[in-house]
Amino acid sequence: MELLSPFDLTALQWFFMAVCGMLIGMSKVGVPGVSLIVVPILAFIFGGKQSTGVLLPILMMADLFGVGYYRRHAEWKYLIKILPWAFVGVGIALWVGEVVNDEQFKDIIAIVVFICIGLMLWKDRTKNGNFFPDSWWFAALMGVLGGFATMIGNVAGPIFAIYLLAMHLPKNNFIGTKAWFFLIINFCKFPLHLFVWNTISWQSLKLDLLTLPAIALGAFLGILLVKQIPEKAYRAVVIGVTAVSAFLLLI
Repeated sequence: MELLSPFDLTALQWFFMAVCGMLIGMSKVGVPGVSLIVVPILAFIFGGKQSTGVLLPILMMADLFGVGYYRRHAEWKYLIKILPWAFVGVGIALWVGEVVNDEQFKDIIAIVVFICIGLMLWKDRTKNGNFFPDSWWFAALMGVLGGFATMIGNVAGPIFAIYLLAMHLPKNNFIGTKAWFFLIINFCKFPLHLFVWNTISWQSLKLDLLTLPAIALGAFLGILLVKQIPEKAYRAVVIGVTAVSAFLLLI
């Protein structure tokens, strides 16, 4: 454990790290909602701001699995529309992260998670209706919100899902477009975490690399599960567990 001495991980914390790696791997190949559970778990282990730097390389490795499997299904016209606004949101979150302390940072993460849960529920209730405009301001709003959420806590999945829902994409195109979006955003966030927030170090990168087998296993299981698990019941459990976890961050 000398290699990871700055974190002093216990056996239970290593178990949670492996679970987080699996969940991230599953989320990147289309299993919905599970990545939100990871955010509060890592915030408990490493602290609010530091946890975002620990999580980012795990997400980047998992993004490669998602893009590798769904690379041909991306709809680039929608990505080009939202990406510039997402970078605006990243910039806003970068400034916010510099002016708040760690406790406030965890509170912000929890609030953003609750907002994302609300958006997930709203999306589920309206998914059969045409309530989302296909216009520049909608892409701008979702882009800024998504960019802020992904930088402040790596929790932009539900926001970007709502944007894609407006485009009425088939499942594979939905997953492929989402995979490419987060691959681009997460790789662009890496130098910001490394040089501005200083939340990524050689020690944290070594820790992240040790989760790679769990990520790969999660991606493999996710590909199988996405076709088998009843979505309604599964999402209800995921949302409930995530809400409890986010609430605990506020205590």
